Amino acid sequence: MVSERARVAFQGEFGAFSEEATITMLGDTITPVPCPTFDAAFQALVSGEAEALLVPIENSLAGSVLRVYDLLVESGFWMTAEIVIPIEHHLIGCPGATLADIRSVESHPMALAQCERLIAAHPGWKRVPAEDTAGSARDVIAAGDRSRAAIAGRRAAERYRGVILMSDVQDNRQNFTRFVLLLPKQRALEGADKMTLAMRLPHRPGALLEALKPFALYGVNLLKIESRPIHGCPWEYQFFVDLAASEAERLENAVRELRGVAQEVKVLGFYKQVSS
Repeated sequence: MVSERARVAFQGEFGAFSEEATITMLGDTITPVPCPTFDAAFQALVSGEAEALLVPIENSLAGSVLRVYDLLVESGFWMTAEIVIPIEHHLIGCPGATLADIRSVESHPMALAQCERLIAAHPGWKRVPAEDTAGSARDVIAAGDRSRAAIAGRRAAERYRGVILMSDVQDNRQNFTRFVLLLPKQRALEGADKMTLAMRLPHRPGALLEALKPFALYGVNLLKIESRPIHGCPWEYQFFVDLAASEAERLENAVRELRGVAQEVKVLGFYKQVSS
């Protein structure tokens, strides 16, 4: 997949869930490369600052990470593996802070969306969106302002020496994030049984139905389908699809048939499926 000492980019600061996923997948001998935004993380792979990139692609509560889908198509990077990790959010303050002190809570918008019940139960708290979970914890702790809190993981609290004011504050304990490992070039992987692709369809009635028929014909399981706007083409959309089959040949045959009815089909990755 990648070498034991590869430089692997991720979005966020040290202590982020993305760093945890990177080390869980690839081991603690790799060199994590933190990047402030998803755009910067993809650019790290373009520039050679990193040899691989791990990004979150969807969360079981908050849904897809839309910017990542857009960058996947633009970049042409290849999805080679996936990992699913549980997400446990904690309310973190600076040393000396108490729950009664809190007047604002900050984190990545995705994390805030995963903790709606906590925030709704405290209507006096101001929401403060941040670039990432770990960075919000770092900033709150460094500021020493007892009225500020962050939502982040235990790894961030420990790294920046914050205080966990409330544990497991996510709305649902069945909270998982799926991450994918990206490489600059396509690679054939033994045992691959899952494929992600983007497709554009003709603007006519029944086009989507025609596009889905090859999957049923060849016994391919449609795991996910999602539409995204096509940049530069107002009100036109492309579909992102996750597919799985017990035999790689089934996927290949289905995609061959799909190309006959779709305007464009772009395979984004072919890799081994993991369970949550």
